[in-house]
Amino acid sequence: MIKHVGKHGDRKVAIVFREIPGEDHMCLVVYPDTLQQNMHNTLMSAIESNEAQQAESLGDALGSKRFGDGTVILNRLHGEGMIKKVQTAQVTVTPTPQSHVRLDEMNKIINEMKTGEDAVRRLAELDANSGYNGKASRRDDYGREVGAPKDIAKGSLNETSNPGTRPQPMQATAQGALDDSSIANNLKAQADRMAIEAASLIAESQRMQAEAASLLGEPAPKAKAKRTTKATTNTTADGKTPAKRGRPAKKAAIA
Repeated sequence: MIKHVGKHGDRKVAIVFREIPGEDHMCLVVYPDTLQQNMHNTLMSAIESNEAQQAESLGDALGSKRFGDGTVILNRLHGEGMIKKVQTAQVTVTPTPQSHVRLDEMNKIINEMKTGEDAVRRLAELDANSGYNGKASRRDDYGREVGAPKDIAKGSLNETSNPGTRPQPMQATAQGALDDSSIANNLKAQADRMAIEAASLIAESQRMQAEAASLLGEPAPKAKAKRTTKATTNTTADGKTPAKRGRPAKKAAIA
């Protein structure tokens, strides 16, 4: 499997840069068959080198490779006008004779993979920091953290995610007031939905990384081990949960 090679129509191309800054729909290519024989052979050897195959863009490797006359390959190709700008949708990447994918589609997968890695890292940070900074804080009568950042206290993070994870209205008990048990149950239900959505995002990110790695001819990334936690509940001899110590629960009157 060889990276950085493909076709533009019926012509073979070496893909020097997959994207152009500010013009993501365009790429830079060289037509090896138009080069002199000695330049053609040197360029193909450079493409097959370990440096080029490990580089994200062929141009990064060609900047340190030289033709037989000592000129830098990238500089000479550019100076003699051999590097052409074409649309990514018109280029087909051919890492093997049996496999092919349009360059614009491959670029999209690679960019989504990078975005997915950022999302996984942010989810891990949120999990490690208990939502924002990991510090314990008091909660008001409606279960919101007192002193939490304004956007989190208002639930803006949930409002930009799956509707199923948005805070749901709390229902008053038959006695017409919200107690600590009602608030706790509501918060637990929201936390369970958010955990399911986070697991789904991580699974999708891992799938995209594996697909992109396959297209690039790289080893599939290893799946990260899932962390598990074991919850324990203290009970009395009769099997009941002991009463919580502290001040009596506040009651919120229904408007």
